[in-house]
Amino acid sequence: MSDLSQVVRLPVRRIELDLSFEGAARIAEDLRAHVPGIAAEAAHRIEQRLPEFARPHDPRYAKAMRLGVECAIGHFLELMADPGASSAEVVEFWRQIGVGEASEGRTLDAWQAATRIGTGLAVEQLTECAERLGHRTSPAAIAAIANAALDYLNQVAAFVAEGHADAAARAAGAHQEHRRRLLELLLAGSPRAELRGPAQEADWVLPRTVAAVALRERGPDTRHPVLPPDVLPGLHLSEPCLIVPDPEGPGRARMLEKHLTGWTAAIGPAVAVAEAGASLRLAREALELACQGLISAASPVAAERHMPIVVMMRERVLVEKVIDRRLGPLLGARPAQRYRLAETLLTCLECGFNATEVSSRLHLHPQTVRYRLRQLEDLFGDALHTTSDRLELHMALHAWLALNAEPAAAARDDLSYG
Repeated sequence: MSDLSQVVRLPVRRIELDLSFEGAARIAEDLRAHVPGIAAEAAHRIEQRLPEFARPHDPRYAKAMRLGVECAIGHFLELMADPGASSAEVVEFWRQIGVGEASEGRTLDAWQAATRIGTGLAVEQLTECAERLGHRTSPAAIAAIANAALDYLNQVAAFVAEGHADAAARAAGAHQEHRRRLLELLLAGSPRAELRGPAQEADWVLPRTVAAVALRERGPDTRHPVLPPDVLPGLHLSEPCLIVPDPEGPGRARMLEKHLTGWTAAIGPAVAVAEAGASLRLAREALELACQGLISAASPVAAERHMPIVVMMRERVLVEKVIDRRLGPLLGARPAQRYRLAETLLTCLECGFNATEVSSRLHLHPQTVRYRLRQLEDLFGDALHTTSDRLELHMALHAWLALNAEPAAAARDDLSYG
């Protein structure tokens, strides 16, 4: 017979009690009737010392706590009487206690404090009851019972922690799935009315506006950013992104700069929530141009501030044809001059050919600007000052400078004439 046909039985999960002394079983049996009273007193002491467990308007909670204490003491005595007694139901009970604590958003600190109080009182009361019933227990036996109770408590705590961790993990997984689903709906352009339910499930307040952030790792050691909870992450996507609510609010840009260290990022324009997909498309276009070196800006790049180059680069073939036609005279200049003359001409167009203003923006002597202007007039002739197609010339210069960035060449200027 194949080994695969054999049934492999998993070990039974149980609580072990290492407690053995003469008369232990008889003492445990005699103490069973006192368990409800001891449990009630332990629950009362817990409520007195830990206010978070006192819920006078919720009698069911007080009853559940008393039953929990009673379960622990009763099972302890059962194992004291018969070490082989089953623990399956008790183990599951304590796992569910952990689940309940997690579902109410609590850590286990308060529960552990409560169990310490309850265990101390239970050992004290059980010992007194045993003496009243005529059981003469030696100091060694009392110490053994106390040690066994602490060990029992540690085992119970492990099962409670297991249930708590499992429930927390399931809740975190469900929360993550809700947020991913919401991200998908936002990027798909779902109307605001259809986003309300998914946003509530994802614990995300629908903002007035959002902006998408396109991301690209700079290297294999790039770490996942730690982001504020109101930022929806799409780091699981093949092209990672974020959705940032109210992106124009105070401190939002600084927040992105701080948390996206190690990433190249571009942020799309602020839009209504139903237009998040459009914001992401523009962000990704800007990100691609930044990675190509066509946009020179600190990360995150604001796509809205680079709209001319973003829009023009969508039709690169057409842009290159316009460059050849409009900048033909410039392209005929010596390579060392082209970038400086193109930069000067663009700035002149933006400053109305005011040599003083141009020199201030380019950090040049006004005479250097005038010299370059004469060179440009020699190249372009009367067309240099024609206003009818100045927009086309302006766009062509922007595109050419982006496609032919030569910082070193731009920095080379003669002492007097560029």
